[in-house]
Amino acid sequence: MAWRACTRFVSRTPSTARGAGVRGTNRCYWTTTSRRSAAALASGRAALLLGLPALSCLGYEAYNRMQSLAVLHAIGQEEVLEQADYLYSCAETEKLYQLLLQYKDSDDAEFLWRLARASRDLSLLPNMEAERKKQLMFEAFEYAKRALEKDDKCFAAHKWYAVCLSDVGDYEGVKVKIGNSYIIREHLERAVELNPKDATSLHILGYWCFAFAELPWYQRKVAAVIFASPPVSTYEEALAFFLKAEEVDPDFYSKNLLMLGKTYMGMKDKQKALFWLTKAKEYPAHTLEDKEVHKEAVDLLKKLG
Repeated sequence: MAWRACTRFVSRTPSTARGAGVRGTNRCYWTTTSRRSAAALASGRAALLLGLPALSCLGYEAYNRMQSLAVLHAIGQEEVLEQADYLYSCAETEKLYQLLLQYKDSDDAEFLWRLARASRDLSLLPNMEAERKKQLMFEAFEYAKRALEKDDKCFAAHKWYAVCLSDVGDYEGVKVKIGNSYIIREHLERAVELNPKDATSLHILGYWCFAFAELPWYQRKVAAVIFASPPVSTYEEALAFFLKAEEVDPDFYSKNLLMLGKTYMGMKDKQKALFWLTKAKEYPAHTLEDKEVHKEAVDLLKKLG
């Protein structure tokens, strides 16, 4: 469903540059009629409010996966951030969370947005207990909010604030979530403005647009009753962001290839849809999400004949 938030989400090539993150797992979101309306919105091909895409950890492409990391030795801040990015690239989620948790009271946005990401990733691990998952989601949002307060020029703080705001909206009702969608887009656009080379921010913006472009007419009508001016977008707008993400970082993420195929399907361009869906199908399946993308691409290719 288009509104389910990213299962694991930010960028892919590990970088020690401040604010750069690790590329690819940026892994880069009512009224008296509310119950009936919410049910109507939740049904159908796309739910009204954005769920940001799940970006899984692809950073290991630049590193050999470590089987274990017994002891972390760090002398200073830069070393800690490098270790954090390495653990992230290796999908060592729990170790990363424990490392960064030591810096939860930091005034440095670089620690805080990484801790927001780590908290969120931890919440999305398989078999996570529901109450603990919710706690981690809200914890992640608080860290992201603090990161933004400490440095509003940090693109990653804007990106993770948008992602985490989408997540907590799942617990706050449809009216709040749809209202938050405007704020989510603003912060994603700011992230792109601050770092035009971050492919995952572009991908998430494309996903945002796709979710609203795909919204069936009857859901739009219900949304208009609930919310005076619900967000709107087009497949063309979504396509521009997905293509830009590929231009910035070709083949950085299997889901971006899949979404290009789905967007062209929405635009009734079968030839281009076949091209991108085939690329998605042939993408090396390193992660569980890559395998899910492969399966969906195969199913869609069968439908296209």
